[in-house]
Amino acid sequence: MSPRRLIVCASLALLLLALSAIVPQAEGLERYSRKERQRIEQLEAEYRDWLAAVELLITETELEAFLELEKDYQRDAFIEQFWRQRDPYPSTARNEFRSRWERRIEQARLEFGSMEDERALIYMLNGDPAGRLTSNCTAVWPLEIWFYRAMQPNGPGFDMLLLFYQRFGDSNYRIWDPAEGLSTLSKFISPTANPGRVFQEIDSSCADSDEILGAINFLLRQGTMEFNSRMLELRRPRNELDSTEWVATFNAFSTDVPEGTPSFPAELELTFPGRFQTRTVVQAALLVEPGAIGTSDLGGVPTYNFVLTGEVLQDDSLFDNFHYQFNLRQDSLQSEKLPLVFERKLRPGAYQMILKLEDLNSDKVYSELREIEVPYVEGRAPTRPADPETARMLAEANAALDSGDNTLQIVPPTGNLLAGLVRFNTLVSGPDIAEVEFSFDGRPLFTKRTPPYSVELDLGSLPRRRLLTAVAFDSAGNEVARDELVVNSGRHRFEVRLLEPRQGADYSGSLRAVAEVEVPEERRVEKVEFYLNEDLVATLFQPPWEQPILLPSDEEVAYVSAVAYQPDGNSTEDLVFVNAPDYLEEVDVQFVELYIAVTDKQKRPVDGLTEADFRVLEDGVPQTPMRFDRVSNLPIHAGVVVDVSASMEPNMEVAKQAALGFFEEAIGPKDRATLITFNDHPTLAVKLTNEIEDLATGLAGLKAERGTALYDAVVFSLYYFNGVKGQRALVILSDGKDESSRFTFDDTLEYARRAGVAIYAIGLEYKKTDRIDRKRLERLAAETGGQSFFIDSADELAAIYQTIQHELRSRYYLAYQSTNTGDTESFRTIEVEVVPDGLDAKTMSGYYP
Repeated sequence: MSPRRLIVCASLALLLLALSAIVPQAEGLERYSRKERQRIEQLEAEYRDWLAAVELLITETELEAFLELEKDYQRDAFIEQFWRQRDPYPSTARNEFRSRWERRIEQARLEFGSMEDERALIYMLNGDPAGRLTSNCTAVWPLEIWFYRAMQPNGPGFDMLLLFYQRFGDSNYRIWDPAEGLSTLSKFISPTANPGRVFQEIDSSCADSDEILGAINFLLRQGTMEFNSRMLELRRPRNELDSTEWVATFNAFSTDVPEGTPSFPAELELTFPGRFQTRTVVQAALLVEPGAIGTSDLGGVPTYNFVLTGEVLQDDSLFDNFHYQFNLRQDSLQSEKLPLVFERKLRPGAYQMILKLEDLNSDKVYSELREIEVPYVEGRAPTRPADPETARMLAEANAALDSGDNTLQIVPPTGNLLAGLVRFNTLVSGPDIAEVEFSFDGRPLFTKRTPPYSVELDLGSLPRRRLLTAVAFDSAGNEVARDELVVNSGRHRFEVRLLEPRQGADYSGSLRAVAEVEVPEERRVEKVEFYLNEDLVATLFQPPWEQPILLPSDEEVAYVSAVAYQPDGNSTEDLVFVNAPDYLEEVDVQFVELYIAVTDKQKRPVDGLTEADFRVLEDGVPQTPMRFDRVSNLPIHAGVVVDVSASMEPNMEVAKQAALGFFEEAIGPKDRATLITFNDHPTLAVKLTNEIEDLATGLAGLKAERGTALYDAVVFSLYYFNGVKGQRALVILSDGKDESSRFTFDDTLEYARRAGVAIYAIGLEYKKTDRIDRKRLERLAAETGGQSFFIDSADELAAIYQTIQHELRSRYYLAYQSTNTGDTESFRTIEVEVVPDGLDAKTMSGYYP
């Protein structure tokens, strides 16, 4: 058995031990249907035990998909993906949710003995209550009272009290529902008796009667509807998935072929053209006879369309899986057979490769299971595809394959908000590196011919996004390694860069397209598409993002592009011209997005406007809108920035509640919010999330102390939003002037202009103190398309937050391509005019290209 399979089995075994101690083996699957239990009983013990462990978590869609799997390695892969989908911080090595769930199983075993005890159910889903009282009053059945607070970590997000009782002869506790009546709790009073007798009995007989009667009154006052609504929430997993679309993606990666599916022939050729570090490059060419498949004639352009799914097994465990889509125009065929080329990087050793190639136009399938032995390759291997035409076409692409002996990596400097003089070091290895050339923002800096290969750069006074490139050459001037580092990219930038092909290089028959994708933390890449000119060549659904591309023989100038997608449809693109003449210039066209708030004379948001009602001018020149939408349909990314300096102490509790109200009102399933605090330095209290309980937890822990660094907090917050696309807003609450920031107001204003984030500034206790710098807060808000508020009391905060969230939901989205194609970096002003007269349009004052 492989080490990986042993780890999976060991993890399942731990869950088995925990569950077996909670309930007898026949129990633990009671919430599944009878038909589902029958299917579960046919599984091996480790998978039955896993389903018992996740019974409270797994959805119907997930359960059905798991029960349909036929192979153990597929089940192992499903289990890993199941936990990965619930991981709140996928960028870390540890799955915090899975660890917490397994700890709770063990604790439930110790505390409650049975998962059929409703205390275990509530504990598993909501964690420890904030308060817990056990009563053994002789007048009533044994009772437990649990209390959850709205702000407690991992709790339900609202104040809730629960009353559990244990009837005679039943070892399990159950939740008391007020609809059952008070007599349910009593040992001696009949159901037909006056409920007042139960109150009297408890009051006269129970030492803790105040607590018990208080709990009963709390539940009775809630009413049936509210009680049932809150119980539904308490029984819902805290990390309940918004969607189970991942199951469809997982199923799409299956190599199983339904019985009776028609087939077509193909030849599979495997070669090993080089290595990458410790792995060997496995290059596969599937050769397909055009006459054996169908074509699409959509739009009068005949094309061949395939989907390739593959799995690589080692020691009966899944080592690698992959998913490609190929679209080939019929007029691009250069040989008698269609070569569908893909690559994987595998360690030397023995594998099974399972392939399923689907022809989308004939519904036929080619499938094969091939035993392969991956050799260790010394540098570039001499192996070539047996088909001479395929070998000829791929020769140039394979020549660009680096052996991995020479490596170059730029070491990211420590810290955030990099500015001023910063030294960048590199890690270099390999026998061929003779010199390293550095470029900064596309402009050559200098070449170093002796180690250490490092450079010191002046990043300016503000933490702007910059690009550093290092390229290593051998003694003959050939490139042998390269690396790029985006400085001050932020945590949320979504970007794809083509490392190959290179701008200005010449290619004749083929090239190797290599893309690097920068994805926001806690997000993932769904797929990467490679295009040659406007034709989609291949779609890759997992890294490495590399694809050999055959070039047309009748065109010299071409361009290759890579488009990366996230599961929500958000995309990013990069494009490189190949074989371009020197006189071909690229024009940088700026795409500008505006979020516009329109109000009437009473400052009320105006609905119902159309694109024709807006006129946009950039530096006085009219611009043509390309997109227009209502913001109520678009997600919001909001940051609440709270001053926690010592002067905020009297208002801190009110400020917490008002901020929580804003989060609850403004943040829906598609929105995200973050909490940032500051005193003499800014702190990220809660990352971008739509989990209200996480935001509430961050607010609960605030303490007012020390001084005020307002401008640093603004720059820090805007930097954190770097890379976040769509509607973004900062809501800043402070009661004082800046005292200790390293950034000046002018620095902060320029940075805010570059960021494109609307700032809503709230000055607290404006008339009671001279600490508020009203003019500067007003300017920050006006320049970024936000608004400023100045209030005397923290009691007004809730209304201000309500006004802000209403405005964010009432804005208009308008985007245009700037007609200014100049290469200057000066500030470009924006004016928005709206008709009819009497309406006021508010957006950012301009931008830096």
